[in-house]
Amino acid sequence: MAAPSQPQRATYDAIVIGAGIQGSFTAYHLAQRHRNTLLLEQFPLPHSRGSSHGQSRITRSAYPQAPYARMMPDSFRLWQRLEAEAGTSLYRRTGLVLFGPAGNPELESCRRSLGAIEVLDAATLTQRFPGLRLHAGEVALWDGTGGVLFADRALRAVQDIFRRHGGTLRDGEKVLHIEPGAVVTITTTAGVYRAPRLIIAAGAWTSGLVAPLGLHLPLQPLRIDVCYWREKEPGTHSVGRASPCFITLGLSQAPHGIYGLPSLEYPGLVKVCHHHGSPTDPEERDRVPLGAPRPDVTLLSSFISSYLPQLDPQPAVVETCLYTNTPDEDFILDRHPKFSNIVIGAGFSGHGFKLAPVVGKLLCQLSLGEEPSHSTAPFAISRFPGVLRAAL
Repeated sequence: MAAPSQPQRATYDAIVIGAGIQGSFTAYHLAQRHRNTLLLEQFPLPHSRGSSHGQSRITRSAYPQAPYARMMPDSFRLWQRLEAEAGTSLYRRTGLVLFGPAGNPELESCRRSLGAIEVLDAATLTQRFPGLRLHAGEVALWDGTGGVLFADRALRAVQDIFRRHGGTLRDGEKVLHIEPGAVVTITTTAGVYRAPRLIIAAGAWTSGLVAPLGLHLPLQPLRIDVCYWREKEPGTHSVGRASPCFITLGLSQAPHGIYGLPSLEYPGLVKVCHHHGSPTDPEERDRVPLGAPRPDVTLLSSFISSYLPQLDPQPAVVETCLYTNTPDEDFILDRHPKFSNIVIGAGFSGHGFKLAPVVGKLLCQLSLGEEPSHSTAPFAISRFPGVLRAAL
């Protein structure tokens, strides 16, 4: 990295701000299209400050919302392509159980998205997966495509392939100023860069980057408690024992949903988390006062006792992650309303990792002025009125 006294100055075909999974896949697709691309990351890599760290994420075909269900086949294909390019495994199929009250609208939408579907009643589920219990009036769906993405490994792989195709990745370099124009000028802590197109995929830091451009997006960073629970009998929920991932939908005690993955990160510990959290400033997310209440952990402890009795109902490890939510929990994938050569990908609301290969392709296509391969209408900035204001 250049010394501050000798700032870098360079011109590129495209600049991407944010080297999380969304920004990295955007840069990857641009490099595949032979665009000379700079990928900027404010923190030294690897880091755990954002939303793309950790060893595991759930992937699945089942989705209550049709736009994402339509994108998932493309996403699976692009993950497989990255595996082939990187020469490493990035995904393990475990299957996925979705469960909730019979007749729940989201569960019914998932059933329709899967087409041919296996419905499991309580007895069948207990027979196949003894560690998971349904209650009266609840049903489960089986998504045989579901499984675990190896998140840290995936992020490294996409960045490695990006660089292999000639891309430039500069980490530990914070963006200080964006000057819009036919050629966008980016000033960082270490240099000044120019490009005719800019893509901002900065996660929880997006609002601070776009506000000086007159855009006030309704993005709410949330601090998520990522909890790991000890198996009472070691090995009962390990990936090797054919334990599935699971997602709850429509449970009254967990309206935002709960998800779980087999034991992977820590031997004998199962990852079970509430799909929600507490509003936070991304710069302050780890500053939680000692003894502060953690309602998500309390909710999860009750759920574990009731639905996963083979786990200890007190968490063995609690880590944190960031979500950046929109009010409707749908993504933002769009051009700036005033500066059409600035593209924004944001608000992935805790369900974007699995879709990152497609998101990156769409952001790449938008930046090149091409027709997107999937409709971006559901992800338009214009669905939020009053977001464009005078620049600071």
